[in-house]
Parts: sequence; structure tokens; C-alpha cells
Amino acid sequence: MRITGISTHVVGTPWRNLTYVQVHTDEGLTGVGETRMLGRTDALVGYLREAAANHIEGSDPFALEDLVRRMKYGDYGRAGEIVMSGIAVVEMACWDIKGKALGAPVWQLLGGRVTDRVKAYANGWYTTERTPEAYHEAALGVVERGYRALKIDPFGTGHYELDQAQTNYSVSLIEAVRDAIGPETELMLEMHGRFSPSTAVRLARDLAPFRPAWLEEPVPPENLRALEKVAAKVDIPVATGERIHDRTEFRELFASQAADIIQPDVGHIGGILETRKLAATAETHYVLVAPHNVGGSVLTAATLQVAGCTPNFKILEHFNDFADAGIKAVVKGAPQVVDGYFELPDAPGLGVELDVDAAAEFPQQQARFDLWADGWEKRSPGAAG
Repeated sequence: MRITGISTHVVGTPWRNLTYVQVHTDEGLTGVGETRMLGRTDALVGYLREAAANHIEGSDPFALEDLVRRMKYGDYGRAGEIVMSGIAVVEMACWDIKGKALGAPVWQLLGGRVTDRVKAYANGWYTTERTPEAYHEAALGVVERGYRALKIDPFGTGHYELDQAQTNYSVSLIEAVRDAIGPETELMLEMHGRFSPSTAVRLARDLAPFRPAWLEEPVPPENLRALEKVAAKVDIPVATGERIHDRTEFRELFASQAADIIQPDVGHIGGILETRKLAATAETHYVLVAPHNVGGSVLTAATLQVAGCTPNFKILEHFNDFADAGIKAVVKGAPQVVDGYFELPDAPGLGVELDVDAAAEFPQQQARFDLWADGWEKRSPGAAG
């Protein structure tokens, strides 16, 4: 079997574009992969066009290690977010082909299941007015849908510092959410990597009474020493890793013991097998894995394959029950959350199919996610300008 070509399909929303790639073969099997780019979709599509000619066409879709190696190193330049995301979508699609050809779900090919279902946490649910009352009502809606975990960034447009008035208001939002969801629902606290270490520590202590399940990206991701400083001073588990795009770059993070939970994005770190390899290394450091997942249903399906065979897998992020729910129509067989969990799929490959006609109903947009624009949390066109 050989790859004859790829086709790309960009599905647009106001705050993100989702790039789907179909990999076609000479035996008629087609696989699909997906990633989400912020502000770099055209660059990704351009890279894939070149990579198709240089590396992908004519390759054996079963020879995943060889294809990934050539795409990563065969152009000499160091691979960053765009290249690793391009590798990821093609790699996912090849796993999909392999699973279909062998009649097995991908998790079976990666070692077999360790669980029948995967806990989910909701994100994208607080696209409402930024008031305690509105957040309380929205959080109630999350638990009423069966979720037993959710994530929130309550900090507005804070950057490095957060004055006392803004701090008090952020605390009031979290207090309202905790009141709505009760004591047993997990509450993940997101900082989006934008505070100084001292501010992150102060905020973590102010919010400790509400028992956050983790503190996510408390400081910008470029400075590991800053993360170590925070981790040494807080009692809340620290999570990070969504903006690390190469498995080898986690080495120093593990050595520092600054993170209790890593959050690789399957769509940015080179795909399914790269994530599974990273998870195995994390296991040797007693670190849990909770992948970043703000894409659509193909990316969710791919991440579920990793979850099903990974002993140290904690929980999976899910957006599309709340933000951009309509795009689930783009994918046939889209994974669904029932009573707070995804069931591990048994269908061959990834267990999903791209509906190209439905995808065409969501054309590419000039999507933006500007964390310093008022109202960014609403993820709407008016919030970005």
C-alpha cells in the first residue's frame, strides 16, 4: 500500500480554524487527521503542500516511524509548531488507515486497552457575561449535562500582575462556580501562561479554599525556572505542556519535577505515537497525562486512542459540547460525553469519518484568540477586536 496524495479541509469558527487532512492510498483506504492552529493555518496548509511532494506521496502508511522521521528531519531546519502539527495530522491519518486495514481500533495496535471509558472535563462553557451570577448558571449547566470536571480561566485580561480589585473579582467568580458544582466536581484552574511567578503563587493561595484540581500554565512556558519557583511554593498540582511541540523538550521539565500533570496536544506534538512515547516517559517520573484538546471530533477521537492504552492518563479536555457545538456535524461518529465520560471506541482506526460536504459549510475565517482583548473568554468575533 502506498500514499497517493493528501487533501486538506479547513473548518472555520470565529476564534479558531480546524485543519483536517485526508491521506489517500492506492488501495482505496483513506485516513483522516486534525489539528487546530491559531493564526497560522495558511502556513500549515502551505507546509503540507510541500511535505506532500517531498515526503508523503509514495510512502507506506504503515511505516509511521520512517515517515515521521523524514518529515521531522528531512528538511534540515528545526521543526517547530507548524511542522510538528503537519506531522501530527498525517500521522493520525496513517494510524486511521492502518487500523481500518487491520480491522482494529488504534488503541488495540498500541498495546491494548487499560480502561473502558475516559473521564472528560468541559471547557468553552463560560462564553457568557463575566459575572458571578452568569458563571454560576453556566456551571450548573455543565454538571446538568453529566460532567464531573470543568476548567475555567477567571482572570480577565490580566498580564504578569493582577491588582487587588481584579483579584477579588476573580475569586468571586471561582466562588460562584464552586458553589454551583458542589464539592466533588473537579475544578481546573487555567492561567494561560501569563503571570509572573509571584502573582501566580499569590493567586493560587487566594484560590486554594476552592480546591482546584490543578494550576495550569501559571507562568509563560519559555522559562522553566519560573515554573519551578511556582511549583515549590504552592500545594496545588501544576499542569503544563500544551505549547511544547517536541517530545525531547519535556526532558528538562521531567528532571525539574516542576509539573505533576503534562498536557501535550496530540495535534501539535507529532501525533498519536509521539504522545504515547511521551506518556511512557512521564510514567517513569510518576507524572499524569491530560492532553490539551481544543480541536474538533477527529482530534478528540485520536486522543481517545492514546487514553485507552495509557496507564497514567488522567482526563481529556472537551470543547464541542459548549463552544462551537455545530462543528460536530463535520465528523461522522463523533465521540460523545455520556455521564461525564467518553466510551472507548471499538471501530477500526480512529472510528470517525470526515464529512467533506458538511465541512464546506464552515469556511475558513480570519480566526483570532487574543488573550488580552476584553471579552476574550466569549470566543466571539466582537471579543477579538
